[in-house]
Amino acid sequence: MQSTTLSNPFVMMTNPETILLAVERSERLNRLNRKVYRPLDRPLIPKVGAKELAEFDNEIDAAVEDDVLEALNADLA
Repeated sequence: MQSTTLSNPFVMMTNPETILLAVERSERLNRLNRKVYRPLDRPLIPKVGAKELAEFDNEIDAAVEDDVLEALNADLA
């Protein structure tokens, strides 16, 4: 019964406690080198063109603000 349970992945999903115990007891998994990766901690690849992108964003924001102000002034006039 045990070998049937562990060989069928769908049966394994119905009993997660058994799977967690099997993972904890696994010699092969315990021999693996473990390292925690945190890719969002700091970017390793520098952003190319970040200044140009920021300038472009500021220009778009300023243009939208100008359009909104013109629309408000037109409505008030």
